[in-house]
Amino acid sequence: MTDATPGAVPGQGAFGPLVDRFDHDVDAALELLRGNPVADRVFTTASHLGEFSLIWHLVSLARGAVNRRGDQVVVLALLIGAESLIVNQGVKRLFKRARPTTSGDDRLRVRAPLTSSFPSGHASAAAFAATVLTGWDGRRLGVVWSGLAGVVAISRAYVRIHHASDVVGGLVVGGGLGLVGRRVARRLAG
Repeated sequence: MTDATPGAVPGQGAFGPLVDRFDHDVDAALELLRGNPVADRVFTTASHLGEFSLIWHLVSLARGAVNRRGDQVVVLALLIGAESLIVNQGVKRLFKRARPTTSGDDRLRVRAPLTSSFPSGHASAAAFAATVLTGWDGRRLGVVWSGLAGVVAISRAYVRIHHASDVVGGLVVGGGLGLVGRRVARRLAG
C-alpha cells in the first residue's frame, strides 16, 4: 500500500510521533475487525453512503417527508455544499497530507479520492450534518445522528483511505462548522 496524493506530505511523521503512534494503534485495533463479514459490510457501506454526503441528503429527505419541512431539506443541502467547499477546497489544501493507501484496503472496495487526506471530508460532513440536525431535532434524535456520524467517520479509517487522526481532525472541523451552520439553519428554516 502506498501514499496516494502526489506532492502531499507523507502520512508518517506529518504530525509527529504521538500522532503516528495514535494512527498505528487505531489501525491495529481496526485490523482485528477487518475480515469480519458484518464489520466489513457495515463500514464499507457507511463509507460509500458518505460519498458526496449521500447519507445526510437521504436523512434530510426522510425528515422533510415526515415533518413536512421542505425548507429544512433545502437549507441542509445548501449548508452541506458550503461545508464541503470549505473543507475540500480550503482546509485540505493547507495540509496536503498523503493518504495511508492509494485506493483503500485491498480487501475492501472504495472509491479512490482525489483530495489530500487531512482532514477527512466524510468525518467533517458527518459531524457537520449531525450538529445541524441535532439543532433542529433535539438531543434524543441527536444521539442517533451522532451515532450515524461516528460510523461514517470511523469507516474511513476502517477502509484505510484515511489515517485515524484525519478522522479526528474531520470530526473537530465539522463539529465547529456545524455550530455555525446550526445558527444559519435556525435563521433560514427555524
